[in-house]
Amino acid sequence: MSISILRSGVLDTIQDLGRYGYGNQGINIGGPMDTYAMKVANMLVSNAANKAVLEIHFPGPQILFEQNALISLTGADFTPTINGEIVPLWKPLVVRGKSLLMFSHRQSGARCYLAVHGGFCVPQWLNSASTNLKARAGGLEGRKLEKGDEVPLGETNLYYPVLLKEKSVSVLPWSNDRTTVYQYPHEIGFIPGHEWHLLDEEAQQRLLQNNFIIHPSSDRMGYHLRGPEIKPIENFQLISSAVSFGTIQLLPNHQLIILMADHQTTGGYPRIGHVISAHLPKLAQLSASDCLNLKPVDMETAEQLLLVQEKELQIIGNGCTDRMKNAICLA
Repeated sequence: MSISILRSGVLDTIQDLGRYGYGNQGINIGGPMDTYAMKVANMLVSNAANKAVLEIHFPGPQILFEQNALISLTGADFTPTINGEIVPLWKPLVVRGKSLLMFSHRQSGARCYLAVHGGFCVPQWLNSASTNLKARAGGLEGRKLEKGDEVPLGETNLYYPVLLKEKSVSVLPWSNDRTTVYQYPHEIGFIPGHEWHLLDEEAQQRLLQNNFIIHPSSDRMGYHLRGPEIKPIENFQLISSAVSFGTIQLLPNHQLIILMADHQTTGGYPRIGHVISAHLPKLAQLSASDCLNLKPVDMETAEQLLLVQEKELQIIGNGCTDRMKNAICLA
C-alpha cells in the first residue's frame, strides 16, 4: 500500500513526535509544529500517537491513494476535497482506492496533518521518522515530498469494503472538540525567561501592551516578530545556553524571535520568555502576517493548562479506540 504525490505542495514533510536524546550532539527534536493536531489525527484512525504523519502547508499537494485507506485530516482548514467532494476535518474518513485528495483554498490555520491507518512506512534516523531538512535525514530522504514520490503505508487488517458501502469516501461518525485548544488564537501565553530582568519596566510594558506581526521570513525554525523595539537595560554578552521549542529570544536589532519545531539546540541571545506548552498548538497555526499578543502566565497556571490538555487527549484516544471497535463490529 502507498500514496502517490501527483503534485507537490510548498512544504510537505513526514513527521512523528521527533527524536529525543541527541541535543548534546546538536541534533534537535524536530517533529510536528502542531503536536496536538498530529496526535489527534493518529487517534482518529486508531494509530499510536507517535505514528508518522504528513505535515502539509498551503498550497498543498495532490495525493492519490493507491488502495483503500482510513485517513484523517486535522489542523489547518485548506478546504480538502476527495474526488472533488469537500470532506470534513477532525473526523475519520474511509477512502476508496484510486481516489484523489486535493486542497483548494486556505480557510484558516497554517499546517494540516494527514494521518493514515498503519502510518507511513519510512526509514528511521536516530529512532525517529521525522524529516530533518537541515541534516537531510529522516522522512523521505530527508527532504520535502516531490511530484512522483510514492510513500509506502504500514500494514492494516481493516476490511474496507464494508466500511465504504459503495461510496468513494465514507465519513465515520465521531470527532473531537478542539475548541479550548485553539481558543483566542492570537493570545499567546508565556513564562518570563532567565533574561527577563534585562528589560526595564518600560521595555517590559512595551512588550506586553503591543501586538507583534509574524514576518514572512518565518519558518519551522523560528517566527520572526515585527513590532516595537524592545531594548535591554544595557549591551551585554551571553554564553550560549540551551533553548527549546517556544523560547522567545531578543535579537540584536531589538526585535523578537520565537523558536519553533526545527530550532537550534543552543543560542546566545537573551531568553526573555518561553511560550507555554499548552499554547504551542495555536501558535503553530499562525502564519506570516498574522498578529499575536504575548500574555504573561505563572508556572502553576501553565502546568494546569497542560495537564487539562493531556487529560483531554487521553479521553480522545480512548474514545476513538472504542468507536473504531464498534464501527468494525457493526460493519
